[in-house]
Amino acid sequence: MKKNFKNILKPLSFLPALVMMYIIYSFSAQTGEASGSLSYEISYKTVQLADELLGTGLDPQQLEAYAHKIEHPIRKLAHMTEYFLLALTVSFPFYVYGFRGRKLMLTAALICVAFAAGDEYHQSFVDGRGPSVKDVIIDSAGVLIGTLFVRILCLTSRTSKSMKKQMQL
Repeated sequence: MKKNFKNILKPLSFLPALVMMYIIYSFSAQTGEASGSLSYEISYKTVQLADELLGTGLDPQQLEAYAHKIEHPIRKLAHMTEYFLLALTVSFPFYVYGFRGRKLMLTAALICVAFAAGDEYHQSFVDGRGPSVKDVIIDSAGVLIGTLFVRILCLTSRTSKSMKKQMQL
């Protein structure tokens, strides 16, 4: 009975990855103007929060200037973060299905990088957007960090399990 329940739940482990892919695809479907506006808004709120926390008392023109300065790095960091999360969510179902070590990392990384390339191609059909090899490289950096994070978690988990077994003996 318990084994049948696990077999029913196993395919559902792909849902987080599919949701993350949908989120990324949705952001990419935004026009260049909408995407730029969202990036600027996040940058402005970041500067505004820093101003409040540090008590620097910046005037609105200074807030805008700093927001424009950090907009590009914030945008690229968002790319990396999206693909870091995608790498985690893609790795999970493969782990559930028994992939471990390099096989897990390679499978997840290949799927994520292929998705990044496809997503950039998709942007070539969106107003004000275009494909960028640089963005695929940035996305791939997020994938690399995500797969390394999964690898470390797997190694840590394996080490703690073996330590528990040794302590029980």
